[in-house]
Amino acid sequence: MKRTMLTRLMATALVATSILYPRVAASQVTLACAQHVDIVAFLGDHLSEKLSAVGKLDQSTIVEIYAAESGNWTLLVSDVSGRSCIILSGDSWESIPVLPKA
Repeated sequence: MKRTMLTRLMATALVATSILYPRVAASQVTLACAQHVDIVAFLGDHLSEKLSAVGKLDQSTIVEIYAAESGNWTLLVSDVSGRSCIILSGDSWESIPVLPKA
């Protein structure tokens, strides 16, 4: 399944901002970390969010965006040990369809 460049760029920018400015991010956000399967189950069961986009941050870290039809979304960062942390969440998520190549 193809992912749009915009989605990848947005996810990378959000994660990079959290990494590059940890003091600002830490003062605004409290990370919620748990096992990946537990967080995914919670997002699906309580918020109706499903996997919308995924990308590899480095060799041991992936970034996932879960979104619901209602517009709620969650940015999740996971490592190879199975630990995941919710980095950001919000509302008004809109998926942009991939345009055909000209």
